[in-house]
Amino acid sequence: MSIEDEKMLSNGEIMEESNGETKGTFRKKLKDRSKKVAETKEMTKQILSKHADKIAKRAEEHERFINKVTYLLSVLGFGTFCFLLGARPQDVPYVYCLLYVIFVPMRWIYYRYKKWHYYLLDFCYYANTIFVIMLLFFPRNEKFFMICFAFAEGPLAWALIVWRCSLVFNSFDKIVSVFIHLLPGLVYFTIRWWDPAFFEAMHPVGTPRRPSWPYVESKYNLWTWLFLVPLVAYCLWQALYFLIVDVLRRQRIVKDPEVMTSYRELSKKAQKANNVWWRLSGVLGDQNRLLMYIVLQGIFTVATMALAVPIFLSYRLHVIFQILKVSATIWNGGNFLLEVMPRQYVMKEKKRSEGKPGQTLADQAISQEEVIQSCKSSDPHITGTNQNHLTELENSMETNNSS
Repeated sequence: MSIEDEKMLSNGEIMEESNGETKGTFRKKLKDRSKKVAETKEMTKQILSKHADKIAKRAEEHERFINKVTYLLSVLGFGTFCFLLGARPQDVPYVYCLLYVIFVPMRWIYYRYKKWHYYLLDFCYYANTIFVIMLLFFPRNEKFFMICFAFAEGPLAWALIVWRCSLVFNSFDKIVSVFIHLLPGLVYFTIRWWDPAFFEAMHPVGTPRRPSWPYVESKYNLWTWLFLVPLVAYCLWQALYFLIVDVLRRQRIVKDPEVMTSYRELSKKAQKANNVWWRLSGVLGDQNRLLMYIVLQGIFTVATMALAVPIFLSYRLHVIFQILKVSATIWNGGNFLLEVMPRQYVMKEKKRSEGKPGQTLADQAISQEEVIQSCKSSDPHITGTNQNHLTELENSMETNNSS
């Protein structure tokens, strides 16, 4: 063997020994860094967990405080309204207009944030806007009054019962829903029967008194202004709603599943419950459910407007109807507080308890990746055998993730 061969052999033995030492050193280094990253991550998770618990507790305390304030103001407001209803019924329309100006913009802001703002194109808001216009600008127009009466004691009043609006004093959203559907009927009840100034205005001095009030000299006029004209106004709203929601804004609504409309919300609830509304809307097939929804809503509107005519003519029937509406909202509110809220609380606690598992496989994968990045950042010029070890670790991590 030549001297050169002996040198090469000795150099090879030295490289193997150095590679062996490097391999062992790298594995130890990798293990130490893995341990350090795991300790750092565990400490970080504990800190974040403490902060998350504090934030959650503060959010709950803030929510409870808001609910208490809402409850206080709602009860005081309800009591004040009941007092005005008996002491000064002539002021009730102005109180209603004031509440409308306050509540509806607040609801728009909240619904815009939740992507529910298309709800404000529903018929109830359309009707309430007409009520405010009539009360502020045309308070002595009896034909306009009859149109508004048909809306208030027709579709809006029965929607209060059918859609189960709940009088829950600690929920601002539910209070506003009750206000929109219940208060207009009470306003027009006071104007129809309890407001002496308004009643006298319908009989100017020097004109003979009519046996009934207001524009009911003939059945033709009665049905024209309590049924036919309001129905035309409803059809106008339906056409505008379809144009805006289902034509002009259709692509925007379809692309974003978080954007809610009345049809989308009712369809989801009806499908989940598999109730009679879902089955009826599917009579013409799934592709025509929107058309059937419009037809069913039209039938509901026609029926409830027809029922508003006898209510308009009978004081006793009108009183009974007011009691029915108020009782329905109170009953639904009690049902929500005693049945729905406890279930919601149980589900909330269940989700909270399930949200604290140990370290998952994803956490482990993240830890491995952090170790690799830490090694690379500490020595960006890793080459040779160490680079091969890192490559093997990355490949094994990818295999575990894919499996």
